[in-house]
Amino acid sequence: MTGDVLRLPAGRPRRVPLAKWAVRAGVTVIYLFMLSPLIFVVWLSFFKDAIITFPPSGYTVSWYLNAWRNAAFANGFLLSLQLAACAAIGGVILGVAASLALARYRFPGRRTLGNVLLLPLVVPGIVAGIATYLFYLRAENTLDVDIVGTFGGLVVAHVCLTIPWTMRLVGASLAQIDGTIEEAARNLGAGPWRTLWRVTLPMLRPAIVASVLFSFIVSFENLELTLPLVGPGKTTLPIAIMQYLEFNLDPTIAAVSAAQIVLLGIVMLITDRFVKLSQVI
Repeated sequence: MTGDVLRLPAGRPRRVPLAKWAVRAGVTVIYLFMLSPLIFVVWLSFFKDAIITFPPSGYTVSWYLNAWRNAAFANGFLLSLQLAACAAIGGVILGVAASLALARYRFPGRRTLGNVLLLPLVVPGIVAGIATYLFYLRAENTLDVDIVGTFGGLVVAHVCLTIPWTMRLVGASLAQIDGTIEEAARNLGAGPWRTLWRVTLPMLRPAIVASVLFSFIVSFENLELTLPLVGPGKTTLPIAIMQYLEFNLDPTIAAVSAAQIVLLGIVMLITDRFVKLSQVI
């Protein structure tokens, strides 16, 4: 009847969805547990005491200024930025080409080639770094050129590190693409390259952008592979942090780490603005 108000019977308690709230509480606890190291590092970067104590005697931003004035951090940041950009671009180009070849063509050794390209994901970083160093030494003796300690040698090593990330993301997207769309483009007169540029790559755009993002982060933060390959006077930011920790234990390192967290977070937010990472992650 119009105007009537639906009421629960008197004395009947309203049911509270306890299971729903329990799930939300559990998810919140898990997220806090996963993010606690990041939260702790950012909090630590504002401690006033040079020797870390709890509770802190006060808070300051002087450690950020100290990190800014340190030339090793500035030079390491610039080198890491250049190295990560080159490695991301090179790794994505080669990774996309390898993914297309493995997904669209059948040839002898296809499975073996795919497993070899994915090896950097399962080989420990320090093992890969030492193996690359020994390989570079033998190549230097054979070719009579300098490779260890050069920027080019670092880029090649980091490209090998980033290719598997591109292959995983692009390969997963290729598996979801309907091949009849490419066949339709070919039947309408588009050649192989035109189909690639106008049909295939636009459909792979979210995976490619995500590959660039992950490749950049993996290269920028890498320490194990880079450590045996850097030259005298040239250090990346992770190596500069490790060298600083040999003689200092103040919160400057926490300030540098917090700046990295903010930088990479901004990169991810900007990327998600143009390509929704939830589509491929």
